[in-house]
Amino acid sequence: MFIPTIPTPDEILDKSFRRAKKAANKIRGSNIPRHQKAKKIEEARVKTACQVIKDTFTNILTKTPEIESLNMFYQDYIDVVVGVDDMKKSLGALNWATGIISQLESEYVLKIRRSRPKKASELRRAAFGRISSVVGKIDQELEFLNYAKVKLKNMPTVDFNAITVVIAGFPNVGKSTLLRKMTSAEPKVAVYPFTTKGIQIGHMERKWKKYQIIDTPGLLDRPIMDRNDIELRAMVALEHLANFILFIFDASETSGYTLDTQFRLLDEIKKIFSVPILCIFNKIDLVENVKYLDEYTKKVDEPLMVSASKGIGVLDVIERLEEFGE
Repeated sequence: MFIPTIPTPDEILDKSFRRAKKAANKIRGSNIPRHQKAKKIEEARVKTACQVIKDTFTNILTKTPEIESLNMFYQDYIDVVVGVDDMKKSLGALNWATGIISQLESEYVLKIRRSRPKKASELRRAAFGRISSVVGKIDQELEFLNYAKVKLKNMPTVDFNAITVVIAGFPNVGKSTLLRKMTSAEPKVAVYPFTTKGIQIGHMERKWKKYQIIDTPGLLDRPIMDRNDIELRAMVALEHLANFILFIFDASETSGYTLDTQFRLLDEIKKIFSVPILCIFNKIDLVENVKYLDEYTKKVDEPLMVSASKGIGVLDVIERLEEFGE
């Protein structure tokens, strides 16, 4: 999500007052009659300062996408990462400040025009004081928007016209490795939980059809309300994007999760999401007790046996996806 640069209150005021001073200097060098010049100078300072601030806030409001216009995937993603309500509140504060600054501009320009020349500078100082107060009141909102800009900088770009396959399963079962083998994506792969800190997307094209394969953060076997932010991002992807789910079991249980525990997660996903699920038993090269594994493979329809790290069975997965896309 693109959010433009968010200045601090001090930066906004410094810029606006600096521009106001330049505007005043232009009038000082003009041919305006001396008895009118003092009032014209102060009026220009107020108008210029207000305009700079309004332009700054309007630029932020205009360039920041309207949340309601975004796909539900992005709306939920933003809510998980920074909070939609907080985002709307902060943007609303900028809109409020823009309106108040406009009112102050009209009020003080009129006062200066009606004042005696010697009174004009005093009115301009009063205007600057109230302008500074308004900008200062939205300090926290500006700070939040800067935080949101950083957090949403790498929000994934999703192709909503492609067939979307979401890879799901516990941490360390081989999701990122499979994605790397199936597509040109290069997600970080390591042997500790929650390696995937965000949503990683790979693309492939088979038989003139586009597929996007999404590697989600590891999902833990506990109620949704107990999940952390990283897990919730995975749930967002599953809910709004998945046309098809690849559920990966660690057949060797070397990830630290038993097959019984992994099946409980599969059961939870089946209850929540009504899309086709293909079960993949990964790390078969590390399985020592084949008969023990057979008991579990019989619990699902047409499972695939894979060793993603060695490339075994990856083509079978791709061919199964092609069948789904037909």
